[in-house]
Amino acid sequence: MLGLFDSGLGGLTVVKRVRALLPEHALLFLADQAHVPYGDRAPDDLHRLLVQNVRWLDQQGVDAIVMACNTSCAIADEFGYPEVRAPILDLIESAAIAIHDAGYRRVGVLATAATVETGAYAKKIRAIAPHVRVDEVAAPALVPLVEAGSLDGEATRLAVAEACARLPRDVDAVILACTHYPVLDAHFAAILGAGVARIDPAIEQAGRTAALVAARSIAPGTGRTRYVTTGDGDAFRASVQRLMGGAGDEVERFQIH
Repeated sequence: MLGLFDSGLGGLTVVKRVRALLPEHALLFLADQAHVPYGDRAPDDLHRLLVQNVRWLDQQGVDAIVMACNTSCAIADEFGYPEVRAPILDLIESAAIAIHDAGYRRVGVLATAATVETGAYAKKIRAIAPHVRVDEVAAPALVPLVEAGSLDGEATRLAVAEACARLPRDVDAVILACTHYPVLDAHFAAILGAGVARIDPAIEQAGRTAALVAARSIAPGTGRTRYVTTGDGDAFRASVQRLMGGAGDEVERFQIH
């Protein structure tokens, strides 16, 4: 079984990518919606949530922990991950690998305020691709829109446009550095245009997950997904069914902290 977690619904974009590559594997997805959004929380608070969420997944017996929360990965870059049995795949590292492999040179990063404050994206990208110029821009308005189900309409389009307007005009790629943001990809595509690549770190993250599964010979399991929220169970169930195409599998609310 593979464990994934995010502050909320955005992590479902990673679940989709992993499920596409590993359709027979059992997945456990934790959405910490009791504390969403993470982007405006203090670093110490975010580290506490990171530790609790990662340890909870580890206690469930997962064979690997696939990070689906950029903000938590950024905090881990500062504080480190807790010591657990299962290996952890870092989402920001996956994004950096994708940028390096594609050969981009001028990259914009749209992320939560907490992620931007750490500078984790610039650090990880420059560690493996020092020639890349990186500009990180906070887009705090987007996560609440996705959590509220406001995926279309003028207000959402304007929020995406305002975030993109703060990017340098000469970027050749933009990283959607919060797993909520790819849910709004149609807006990003319309505003950024065909000349700017949109990078979803979940794609590389899923590829690395499949490689880890193969390297460790992790057994497939049931092929089902167990969805757990720390927030409103009924609202979460409806969102999962909407965003995952009706494949709700097991959906439940569980208070872990």
